[in-house]
Amino acid sequence: MMNDVIILENLVKEFNDIPVVDGLNLKIHKGEIFGFLGPNGAGKSTTINMIMGLLEPTKGKILIEGNDKSHFNQGKIGICPQDIVLWDYLTCKENLHLMGKMYEIPEDILNKQIIDILDKLQLIDKIDSKVSELSGGMKRRLNIAMAIIHDPDIIVLDEPSEGLDPQSRILLWEYILYLKENKGKTIILTTHLMDEADKLSDRIGIIDMGKLLKLDTASNLKKSIGDGDIVEIELGDHTENEKIIKSLKNISEIKNITSMKNRIQLRLLNAVTKLPDIIHVIDENNSSLKDISIRQNTLEDVFIELTGKKLRN
Repeated sequence: MMNDVIILENLVKEFNDIPVVDGLNLKIHKGEIFGFLGPNGAGKSTTINMIMGLLEPTKGKILIEGNDKSHFNQGKIGICPQDIVLWDYLTCKENLHLMGKMYEIPEDILNKQIIDILDKLQLIDKIDSKVSELSGGMKRRLNIAMAIIHDPDIIVLDEPSEGLDPQSRILLWEYILYLKENKGKTIILTTHLMDEADKLSDRIGIIDMGKLLKLDTASNLKKSIGDGDIVEIELGDHTENEKIIKSLKNISEIKNITSMKNRIQLRLLNAVTKLPDIIHVIDENNSSLKDISIRQNTLEDVFIELTGKKLRN
């Protein structure tokens, strides 16, 4: 059986008697990347703060490596917050050296780790540059370096890709996978980015309004909402959506039809073969077609299925 490195039992956190985390039960396995997916205000950061000991639960229990969190060595956890927390007037090396000294890392080991981490994060050529001289993507990578300089067993990454360009995001993802596959780290990844959760996570927990709605692999989550492809249609006149939806229901193999934000969404088998029928229905009703596309299920679809809303409205 896989070791459970973090166990949350009926975890509750209330502010002014309003539950922000509401009866959360969760097990995070050793050596996995666990994706914590949900919109802003869902309870992700509050849960992380309780795991880190920054907030006390209203109710419930937190076990880390089998110990109550109050008896756990917090030095074995590293957290990279969403906000960048760096000393602008210090160099990259000085930032990491100062953080390492806070954890009482011996000088020779610390210097080696600084070189290794900056090299892996492609910041080695900026080792003597002040933080104020770095780009946003470089600061984000250095922020992660600060969280792992003490070589923690558990790493918490809170929205690590926030504000990054695609190239910087891919570099960051590669390093996160390196930490798991080469260093054996357990990583908790909180994110609202669908592709980030999909590509990196071994398992994903979807949370909203403080409750865990579903927990599984990305593949299983996407399969859970149905077979078939999704066809999205945008008409020239959105007021005709209801009329077209009524006519589309006569096409065989359409399993579901919904309307969201001026678009008609169909779930059906053999979508490509049914496109002529769909376009014929639109023409028959004297409506104009602005856009049509076919895609597979996404984690966004899973979230909409569970909550009735998009991850980020």
